[in-house]
Amino acid sequence: MHGATVDGAPAAYNRAANELTLRPRDEIPDGTEFRATVTYTGVPEPLTDADGSKEGWLRTADGAVAVGEPAGSMTWFPGNNHPSDKAAYDITLTVPAGYEGISNGVRTTRRTERDGRVTTVWHEAEPMASYLATVAVGRYETGTATALGSVPVLTAAEKPVAARTAALRAEVPTILARQVELFGPYPFSAAGATVTADGPLHYALETQTRPVFPVSSFDRPTLVHEMSHQWYGDSVTPATWRDIWLNEGFATYGEWLYGERYEHVPIRTRYETAFAQDANWAFPPASPPTAENLFEPPVYQRGAMVLYKLRETVGDRLFDEILRGWPAKYRHSTATTADFTAYAESVAGRDLGALWDVWLYGDEKPARP
Repeated sequence: MHGATVDGAPAAYNRAANELTLRPRDEIPDGTEFRATVTYTGVPEPLTDADGSKEGWLRTADGAVAVGEPAGSMTWFPGNNHPSDKAAYDITLTVPAGYEGISNGVRTTRRTERDGRVTTVWHEAEPMASYLATVAVGRYETGTATALGSVPVLTAAEKPVAARTAALRAEVPTILARQVELFGPYPFSAAGATVTADGPLHYALETQTRPVFPVSSFDRPTLVHEMSHQWYGDSVTPATWRDIWLNEGFATYGEWLYGERYEHVPIRTRYETAFAQDANWAFPPASPPTAENLFEPPVYQRGAMVLYKLRETVGDRLFDEILRGWPAKYRHSTATTADFTAYAESVAGRDLGALWDVWLYGDEKPARP
């Protein structure tokens, strides 16, 4: 840490564990806009989560990839690391010659410096939670396209896996157009995907506008899942981590719905498979018991079952209105489980408490699907 300023004036600062506190020279009245600048250097390291997985700044064979769910963004930049605190981002990367630097949003600048290094500037205009920020640095092959008539699509794959991922990366515009038919208008100004060779990253993540995948997870269902998150999780972000099923249940249901509509896989088949798996009944999707349980099967599969039962209860027409209206109502905002249940009931025009009691909050598995 080299220093901090608030509105250009030096500010006192103190770091205690993961918390950095700035004290400006002058008091800032409530509601006043101000600019805080933190200057720092360091060697970022990975973060080990409660469940043993790694996140944050992960070193690859010839570079690094940064992913941040739920807390990894703190390993490479300071911020209020909470899903409800969203902001626009400008990220500038300077990398060695022959390397690419990839991040969120639209690439607004690419220039070669006098020493041969390459600088890119990335602009994410729409609000983004800190856990959705990403950086990938390495020897990447990139591809560009346009989706939905005007949305720039940039995909990138590390060169050892570029050829084997090219065909699926090229499907991003088509998948996006199909998801617009299902979920409503796309909420961002850019789209794409980043694929790394297998290594320190062992899972895919819905980083905003440009999901990140290890090559072993880069398949169509996972791509559909992470792109579904652009509506459910990225645009509409959970107000607290306890509401994470609003991300994962919806994205899992997005996989099921895409399979039903475009790949002729009955959604009932997916539902019955999920219903039969005991792991999906370990706890209610809206009540993960500890931080270690945030990304376990009930959040994904039982979360999707909640939506299946909602559709069965209210009918296709009203369910479609809920599915499309929810990301429209809370576009670029945050929401709680209570917000969703209230919204669904307002569209359905009736109390759905019995449904929520069994499928969203209930401890027991129902006797039949």
